[in-house]
Amino acid sequence: MGPSHKQFAPHYASMFGDASVVHAYQYRPPYPPETFEILLSLLDPDAASRTVLDAGCGPGTIARALVRQVDRVDAVDIAAHMIAAGKGLPGGDDPKLRWIHGAMEHAPLHPPYALIIAAASLHWMHWETVMTRFCEILTPGGHLAVVEEVQEPNPWSDMLGFIGEYSLNKDFQPYNMLTVTQELTACGLFQQVGIRTPAPMSFRQSVDEYVESFHARNGLSRDRMDANAASAFDRQLRALVSRHCPNGAVELQIRGRVIWGKPQPAEFTRGRQREG
Repeated sequence: MGPSHKQFAPHYASMFGDASVVHAYQYRPPYPPETFEILLSLLDPDAASRTVLDAGCGPGTIARALVRQVDRVDAVDIAAHMIAAGKGLPGGDDPKLRWIHGAMEHAPLHPPYALIIAAASLHWMHWETVMTRFCEILTPGGHLAVVEEVQEPNPWSDMLGFIGEYSLNKDFQPYNMLTVTQELTACGLFQQVGIRTPAPMSFRQSVDEYVESFHARNGLSRDRMDANAASAFDRQLRALVSRHCPNGAVELQIRGRVIWGKPQPAEFTRGRQREG
């Protein structure tokens, strides 16, 4: 990644290792079940072992959901607190789930992998390094699947601009996994094969849980925010949402977007640049 990606700098990424962020992660919306069906369909059918790499696994939301249906999942994350939390969640102690603490760029792995998954994590990695590594450890018929949760617009979506006043990530620019993969493609580091965004699923939670879920986002770690600022943010968001949810419950429409394709090595990219 170049200097234009200041919002993904290591000091911002490190917030996901904060205890408060790990705690708030439980309030993030889940991936719809169809997301996991899509991922299983992307396994290399000719691979000797149905082995999956979950790159940037967090608390293992995807790894724990898939592990019973494959031969092994290697779940890698740079945040030790995330891995510790995942081990204590349902499925986290499955013997086929191997937790690996380390940065994806150089964490010890056990390839080959019939599928590599990066769920809302790829933007935090050094692209040339990890895409080259993915090429080396992926089976010939395997794919890199980039996953994210997508929320349908709600009545207050256009009124969330105040978040920037509180966020610690002052370099933030809007992005999603579609824009990330498009940039990877433009850089010659990814060859997209397909994309699916199935019908939305309803997800219901309390207003307080919805507010807390924002503290699992980049730039809103309670451990790093000023306590008064965090309280002010909560009050402002709670007041906004409560106007639209007088019964105290938020109902969201959630989709799981999966973009899959073939990672390309950095050497291939540099070769294209020389040819141009």
